[in-house]
Amino acid sequence: MEQAIKGEYRDNVRLFRNDFLEALTHVHPLVPLLCWSPVALVLLWRSVTVHGLPAGSVLGVAVLGMFVWTLTEYLAHRFLFHFPARSRAGQYLVFLFHGVHHVSPQDKTRLVMPPAGAIILMASLWGLFSLIVPRPWIEPFMGAFIIGYLIYDYIHYATHHFPMRNRLAHYLKRRHMQHHFRTSETKFGVSSPLWDWVFRTM
Repeated sequence: MEQAIKGEYRDNVRLFRNDFLEALTHVHPLVPLLCWSPVALVLLWRSVTVHGLPAGSVLGVAVLGMFVWTLTEYLAHRFLFHFPARSRAGQYLVFLFHGVHHVSPQDKTRLVMPPAGAIILMASLWGLFSLIVPRPWIEPFMGAFIIGYLIYDYIHYATHHFPMRNRLAHYLKRRHMQHHFRTSETKFGVSSPLWDWVFRTM
């Protein structure tokens, strides 16, 4: 990570000597959309047609799910992906999950999360949120949470590879580029600056 802060950027960083494991670290940008949008839509569809939940209530829970995503995105980026690990193994894991993106920020195949890692994280978060959100409301909640994740993924991709001339989009792009090229200790929100304002990491 420190290499990236000092301006030492590289392309096509190799993470594993094994070709199969290395291939798993690369993913086409459309993969999350193809993998997760059907899951999100089925969860929302089941909420109304199978569980018979009122459409207005489903919409409210969906808004909550997307809102919770923005906080999850911020906390994961700040405290997990930028964790100040001291052990060599810990530093390697942080680099594997996120540090490589700071060293090779324009690598198109490492801007969205590979399905294998995303499935593990989503399953863990489902279990965690199930402790708070009762059934069957967990389904619309997680459906919208996944949509929030997809919005984040493609805003993140766009900030690195599209001009984003719209005023709001340009603002998000500029903030994220400052996170990469000025200081990695601020501006952790990618899809929203809300929690950077709340926690004073602007």
